[in-house]
Amino acid sequence: MPDTAVDWDSYDAVLFDLDGVVTPTAEVHMHAWAAMFTAFLDARSAADGTTYPPYTEQDYFAHVDGKPRYDGVRSFLASRGIVLPEGTPDDPPAAETVCGLGNRKNEAFNQILASEGVTPYPGSVALLRELLRRGTPMAVVSSSRNAPAVLVAAGLTDYFGFVMHGGLAAELGLPGKPAPDTFSHAASVLGASDARSVVLEDAVSGVAAGRAGAFGLVIGVDRGAGEDALRAAGADLVVPDLADLLPDGRSGGESA
Repeated sequence: MPDTAVDWDSYDAVLFDLDGVVTPTAEVHMHAWAAMFTAFLDARSAADGTTYPPYTEQDYFAHVDGKPRYDGVRSFLASRGIVLPEGTPDDPPAAETVCGLGNRKNEAFNQILASEGVTPYPGSVALLRELLRRGTPMAVVSSSRNAPAVLVAAGLTDYFGFVMHGGLAAELGLPGKPAPDTFSHAASVLGASDARSVVLEDAVSGVAAGRAGAFGLVIGVDRGAGEDALRAAGADLVVPDLADLLPDGRSGGESA
């Protein structure tokens, strides 16, 4: 097996993406995006007579994964040559605008979250417990505006000293991933420099953000993007589960 040992004493902060790294909510996001875009393309085809290539899982990784919600909408629409009015974040989910589509997807996500809840990855909880035991400051850095609600649903709020989510990034005027700004801001809040912080990401755009910020260590978590893609984006290390990053002799333990 490849060496996945990390000298946690060499770092002052650990910055976690949420969906797909700590919680399996990336799958919920994927399903919500697929349902929304598939229905949108079907209705668009019926209205203008154009046959659009169907939405696929690869579209999620290429255009949506890790990005702020409306950026993902823009990127996917551009891939199909579709231009919609921008609209505003207050647009209702039924609006045929970039923001309307983003809000439509968010409505579907929240319905699934409310009905099914969320159970964090056991290996991720084990690493959180280990870092908490060591006294290592931790933050969540997520492009999703739903991050606070997901943390509450998963029972994980007490682990993190700071939560950077899409809504806060917009309020602060910080560009989203693949720009490094949200990670850098979180590190600063925790009192750490980029060079003394670890980034953990499952999205290519998030790994690219970590590399762009010159963080001390960028760890890719392969939940479907692929090890080669994560390494090409700048990951120093790629693991399939965060339990692989535990010190020798410690087990994954049980889920929170």
